[in-house]
Amino acid sequence: MSCNSCSTGKDGQPRGCKNNGTCGTDSCNKLTVFNWLSNMSLPSSQKPFDCVEVRFKNSRKHFYRNTENLSLSIGDIVATEASPGHDVGIVTLTGELVRVQMKKKKIDLASEDVRKIYRKASQKDIDVWSRSRDREEEIKKRSRELAIALGLQMKISDVEFQGDGSKATFYYTAEDRVDFRQLIKDMAKAFSIRIEMRQIGFRQEAARLGGIGSCGRELCCSTWLTDFRSVNTAAARYQQLSLNPQKLAGQCGKLKCCLNFELDAYLEALQQFPKSDVKLYTEKGTAVCQKTDIFKGHIWYAYEGEWMNWHKLTTDQANEIIAMNAKKEKVISLEEYALELIEEDTKTDFENVVGQDSLTRFDKKPTRNRKRRGAQNKKKRRNNNNTGNKATAKSGGNTRKGNNQNAKKSNNPNAKNSNNAKKNTNKNNNRRKKPNKNAKSN
Repeated sequence: MSCNSCSTGKDGQPRGCKNNGTCGTDSCNKLTVFNWLSNMSLPSSQKPFDCVEVRFKNSRKHFYRNTENLSLSIGDIVATEASPGHDVGIVTLTGELVRVQMKKKKIDLASEDVRKIYRKASQKDIDVWSRSRDREEEIKKRSRELAIALGLQMKISDVEFQGDGSKATFYYTAEDRVDFRQLIKDMAKAFSIRIEMRQIGFRQEAARLGGIGSCGRELCCSTWLTDFRSVNTAAARYQQLSLNPQKLAGQCGKLKCCLNFELDAYLEALQQFPKSDVKLYTEKGTAVCQKTDIFKGHIWYAYEGEWMNWHKLTTDQANEIIAMNAKKEKVISLEEYALELIEEDTKTDFENVVGQDSLTRFDKKPTRNRKRRGAQNKKKRRNNNNTGNKATAKSGGNTRKGNNQNAKKSNNPNAKNSNNAKKNTNKNNNRRKKPNKNAKSN
């Protein structure tokens, strides 16, 4: 659930969080904690734990002692002890879970670092606090202008006001040491407040500002990651990732923290693989490792001098050959152990169960098929023309005769007698020719 300020506006567009991290429900902030012991009651003889966890701007959290025995719950705004003055924050955790968190972070209950809570914040305290938070963006912009005017090689990334508005903490990042004494004087004169400069790392800067990573989700350092472990390029080598700094670096400019998430699983899987620098000795030649597939458990080897021909083996086969080589025995060749390089078809065929048309129905068909179809159509036309010509050639004489007869009919009125005479002569000629053909055949 989120607070009311995160709901949509009147026009249907999202309004976004306008409370600047002071949400009453504490459900849309960074590093929120769920109290899974809230429904459980303590034994009658045990007193509730007197410390609470208070969150300030972004992910800054501290533990405070409830010396006044105030009835506090998650989401209450309290005024806490600060030097000088007081600070205002939101209670994020109470009860026995605070004891577990303090033990996890190795904070002693009797130490002086655990300060006390003065009271629940009044309306006046909340008004002063909200007015101070509204000034942060303007002051951050002005402080950057002052730093540029002095020529300081630093970046002021965030400004955090104290609850009473008497002090402001400026968080900055810099590669080298920066002399900002004159900058503090200029800012104190311009803003009329107490200035504190605090240098943070690039990872801490990304955690405070937040953002969207290359995976499409919020940055891990701004949502749940609290400790920043060192990340080396060896983690990318073990996972067989390309050593491209643009892909391996996050928004902070350093190596991504997620490179360490699956590193232990890869290291455990690589224990079954032989080392890449171990060579396989066969009667055909010496083979060198070229590639490994951790997921499928395959290794590719190539003979020295035949680097283009790779032979795929399993981890068991490679370990078997290495064991035989340790006994000073050689295998005949890797072809006896090599597996066939059959690429599995990972494409899935989708059936048209809904009755929808094909998505490629509007795509242009290749021109080759058109040419082939055009050639086939031409052949069919030629065949049809040839058959038609033969038929017309057989009946060509008759048609000519008919045309001549028609012409004679139109010109000579006595054409009927002449035509009948010609027909009779043709019949007699045909009768005479028949016995001649039979005689030739005999």
